[in-house]
This record gives sequence, structure tokens and C-alpha cells, in this order.
Amino acid sequence: MEKLTQSMIRISMMLFLIFVCSALRAQNGYITVSGHLKDTKSGEKIVHATITVPGTNIGTVSNSEGEFILKVQNSLNAEYFEISHLSYTTTKFKISEALGKEKTFYLELQPIQLKELSVVPGDARGIVEMAMHRIRKNYSEGANMMTGFYRESIRQRRDYVSISEAVVDIRKAPYTNWQDDQVKIFKGRKSTNVKKADTLMVQLQGGPNVSLLLDIVKNTDLSIALDSLDNYQFEIESMVTIDNRLNWVIGFTPNVIKAVPLYNGKLYIAQDNMAITRAEFSLDLDDTDKAARLFVQKKPMGLVFTPTSTSYLVTYKEQNGKFYLSYVRVDLKFRCDWKRKLFKNHYTVMSELAITDRHEDNIVKFANQEVFKTNMVFEEKVQAFADPDFWGDNNIIEPESSIENAIKKLSKSLKK
Repeated sequence: MEKLTQSMIRISMMLFLIFVCSALRAQNGYITVSGHLKDTKSGEKIVHATITVPGTNIGTVSNSEGEFILKVQNSLNAEYFEISHLSYTTTKFKISEALGKEKTFYLELQPIQLKELSVVPGDARGIVEMAMHRIRKNYSEGANMMTGFYRESIRQRRDYVSISEAVVDIRKAPYTNWQDDQVKIFKGRKSTNVKKADTLMVQLQGGPNVSLLLDIVKNTDLSIALDSLDNYQFEIESMVTIDNRLNWVIGFTPNVIKAVPLYNGKLYIAQDNMAITRAEFSLDLDDTDKAARLFVQKKPMGLVFTPTSTSYLVTYKEQNGKFYLSYVRVDLKFRCDWKRKLFKNHYTVMSELAITDRHEDNIVKFANQEVFKTNMVFEEKVQAFADPDFWGDNNIIEPESSIENAIKKLSKSLKK
């Protein structure tokens, strides 16, 4: 079997859907900043923006409704927090003026200002090649210990049948070798069967490992298979600003036909240092049968699984001249048909991982018994919990209103 096929099978193992019939942390005081993000002119919500505290590694991400919550330890004596997003001016806000009632924070679109450039290739593929060659220079050469917040949910049509989330510890291996990243769960909770599923139960295998494998810079032979640029055609589409830095937008489409499907998407590459700062992509679904085989590990006889859309987002954040994984989101929609039966089920699976803290001191590998393994089902490793203060001073992604309502529904049932 060719190398690409083996690699894609390896990552698809982490994305398998399973169908079945019927550490000590400081507890210092903290302050909380929360609010909504909107475009200054249009008033449109700004989703998946990065919110950080300058001079620290603390951060979070706004949800798909533009809402965020940021917890800052008092011991940091921080004065400002900072918000950045694709094509917007990175903006600082005073923490003291953001406390209390939830506020709306506005960002302004940043006009593109072309600067004098170093000599760069005139073609899109050449830009991508330079970005790949500069991975060692642009990304961490040492291991990092990261704290992340991971959430996954499964919906049947509009109703949630499963929500699971956790604060996780991540040993992020260097970008310069082939060590695997490691994950362990610090604390987590779940709300399974918020709406009782009918005759079909869906589970997602791999949990936060999926997000780490989608780090396209570290796993060039996996994820979207950038280890061979011959797999794709590249095209310069436009230029945008990210964190006040000019980026090329490089579109890519499959250039060859493989035993497994490739991807369509965009790479965002910083013009000054050739770092990949963001990637958006989706699986080529022209051959739905071929795509379906990537996802399903187990299903009942007579069930036809058809993926209808996929969406992946990976972002990186620069600190002290190096880029680090910041946020990963996966959205998968599919349809399940029973042969010789009339009804169909439509499902949406979402997972997201936001890196909320990071340090580089005393990095050691996790013990094998602590590690969340790639063959595990995440929701089976966390417990149902109704305590509203469960997360304490850990930064999380603000739940979307539909998720929040579903969690509240579970909490009420647990109190009875």
C-alpha cells in the first residue's frame, strides 16, 4: 500500500465513528472578563477569535456566536487583554474597564498595506515550499506543556444527544522530530442523551488526539498530506492580515486521484517569515463511498453512512518569534439511511480544542496509564457533573446557547 494511503488510514482511525444499535493546580483568585465580539461597521459577530493576555500564555477562543469568557489570575496583575482575528486589527482592551456586566467589544477591519518584500517565488507552490522548509525556524524545536479545553458534541438533527468537554494536559512534542503528542484528561464532564437517541447511537473515537493530528505543520504526512506537494494544485487567491501581519492566502485542490480522498482548502502564510498561520480545509466528497470508508469503524448491517459536509480549521499563534498551535475545530455532517426502511437520520459531529496556557519548563512524558489513547472514546472517560463552578479558574470556550441549554437540562435532571 502506498505511503499516502497508509498515512490517511492512520489519521482516519482517529476520526472513526462508532455506530451501535440501541495533577495539582494553583487555586489562586481570578477575575473573569466576558462579552461579545462584533465588527465595528457591520455589527456582525466575530467567531473563533483569539483572546489572550499579553506577556502571558493565557488565552481562549470566541465561540460560534462571538461570545467569550476569559479568566485571569489576580497574581498576574494584568492590565490588558488582546483580541485578534483574521483581517481585523489586533486590539487591546483594559481589563479594569471590562469587568462586571457582559460587554460588547468591537474590532475594526484592517486595510491591507503592501510592504517591500524579500525575493520570494512568483508561484503559489513555491511559497508553500518555502513555508515547509522554514518549519524548523518558525515553530518550536523543544517540547511544550500545554493546557487545553476540548469539547465534542453530537446532534441528531437539531437535538443534542451527547456533549462532552474537559480541561486537558498536552505534552506537545517538538516540530523537528517525529515524537507523538500526548494527552491526558485533568477534569471533564459529559451530558449524554440530553435528548434520548432513537435506534442509533453514535460515538466519536480518538477525542483530543484528532485535534492534535490535524496540526498540519507537525503532521505533514498525515492531516491533509502536505508531505508531497504533488498531491495538490496551489493558487494565490488573495492577501489578508492576521495579528497585524500580512498573509498570502494559498488555495489548494487535489491534483491526483488516490485510494483515499484528498482535501480542498486554503493555507495562510505570513509574508515576512513564511510561517503557516492558519489552515481551512474540507474533505473532497466527489466520491462519497470512498470518503465514507475513512470515517466508519463499526456499524450495523443495512446502515448506509453518507458524509454530506466536512469542515476543518487550524490556527497558530506567534509568541517570541515562534508559532504554536492555538485552535482546532472539526465539523462533520452525515446522513444515515436504513436499507428497506423509510426513515433517515441526520447527524452533526463537532469537536474543538483551544490551547489556553503553555509553558516550557520541566517537560516530562506522561506515564502510559495516564495517556488518553487514540482508540478511546472520549465521553466514556469523563463523568456527568452538574456543579456550575466545576471549571474553577481554568479557561474554557464559552458554550454556545444551544449547548448551554442542553447542559442546563442535564444539570436539572442530575439534581432530581
